[in-house]
Amino acid sequence: MILKRRKLSLILPALIITLLGIVVAFVLPATYRSTSTILIEEQDISSDFVMTTVTSYAEQRLQTINQRIMSFSRLLEIIQRFDLYREYKDKWTTEEIVAKMRADTILEPISAEVIDRRTGRATDATIAFALSYQGKNPNAVQQVANVLTSLFLSENIQVREKQAKDTSAFLEGELEKIREQLSELEARIAVFKQEHINELPEMLPANMRSLDDMKRDLVVAKQRLNSLRERELHLETYLTGIKPHIEDLDQKVSVRNRLDELKVQLVHLTKRFSDEYPDVKKTRAEITELEQQIKDEEANKVVKKGSPDNPTYISVSSQLANSRSEIALLQNKIKELNLSVVEYQRRISTTPRVEEDHNRLVMERNNTQVKYNDLMAKLMEAQVAQGLEQEQMGERFTLIEPARLPERPFKPNRRAIMLIGLVLGVGAGVGVAALREFSDDAVRNADQLERITHFPVLAGIPPIVTKGDIRRKHIIRFALATGSLGVIIGVVLVFHFFVMDLNVFWAKLMRRLVI
Repeated sequence: MILKRRKLSLILPALIITLLGIVVAFVLPATYRSTSTILIEEQDISSDFVMTTVTSYAEQRLQTINQRIMSFSRLLEIIQRFDLYREYKDKWTTEEIVAKMRADTILEPISAEVIDRRTGRATDATIAFALSYQGKNPNAVQQVANVLTSLFLSENIQVREKQAKDTSAFLEGELEKIREQLSELEARIAVFKQEHINELPEMLPANMRSLDDMKRDLVVAKQRLNSLRERELHLETYLTGIKPHIEDLDQKVSVRNRLDELKVQLVHLTKRFSDEYPDVKKTRAEITELEQQIKDEEANKVVKKGSPDNPTYISVSSQLANSRSEIALLQNKIKELNLSVVEYQRRISTTPRVEEDHNRLVMERNNTQVKYNDLMAKLMEAQVAQGLEQEQMGERFTLIEPARLPERPFKPNRRAIMLIGLVLGVGAGVGVAALREFSDDAVRNADQLERITHFPVLAGIPPIVTKGDIRRKHIIRFALATGSLGVIIGVVLVFHFFVMDLNVFWAKLMRRLVI
């Protein structure tokens, strides 16, 4: 009874919404998508042998490359090249068209669970990514997707090569700075050594030995000086008891007499002994000495009066002069030794401060050398890594699935739209019918009237059918028949879409409409 009474409220909303879903499904334009899949491959050579200088993660590098490619100038160039979004050029600004292309370009990372070498735990890592572009023209969609893929591949190579090159250039610049610092420190150390050549720590043992030797020499020189001074005093005392001049002629005569006696004695000795006999030698030596003395006395006759002519006095005077000369030399030597001792003591006392300054310079030089060696090692690694990137043997993007020509649109999903319209239509019809039924307070028969009024029904008036009622009834029947036919057509179309290929059906329908 309810279905019969509310059939119009049930069929009309279902028909309207179903037809609206069908119209929407056919009116929405087809959008095609072309997708390229790019694999992120690890470097060919093990990282234990060659360490790359590109340390950014693949996700970070992908986002960086994506921002560069999605720049305004590049996207505008692609739009102008393929004449994209022609229908929007008169309606939208250039910024809006470029923003539309950004929205139509989709970058989707593809992750997989891998074992992290550092931690040994399973973690998600990006092993590939899919680059898609969507539009209304399938040929243009494929071409744009291939262009974007080429840009991603070339940009990755350029970014890695540039980063490796910039790393090498930076290390070379830093190495040159450290080399200049090292040369400057070497020069400072050389100047410092030249200025403090005798106070350096390595000279301390030699300075100590030299100081000890000088102290010993100083002691010996002082002892020798004391000895010479004692001799000087002795000679001076002895000299005071000797007369400088020979004043008595008898002394000369006695010398000649003695000479004659010795000659006579020598004659007697030579008769008895040979020339090698000691007494013979002694006598001859004494004769020679006396003869020489007489000759000296005769040679000194021209000497001024007052000059010493006593040989003993002259000999002692000469020894005294020699002693005094040697004393003067020893005093100078002792003075020089004292100055040298003071100098070596100064060197030894200055050595700790010089050592501290020297160690500071050497430590600074050593630290700079360590830094230089470290930078040199890093530069060599960076140059190897640069060669790795130039040979494209490092981590790289490999196209494993190029963009293909889309054979069918990926949206809108006409089947789903029509099915949703059918379901919503049926639901709307049932809802409207139920709402009208629950909100209707009319009394339909005598039993309802008795229940409401609690009075018995005595008689009933049969329905009086007029011409207007008959006309409305025919109109309702026609509407119901038309609505049922529309619902049936909608159901058939939905079924047809689920059974047949959508593009084939759409092409057939367009051909029929054209004909």
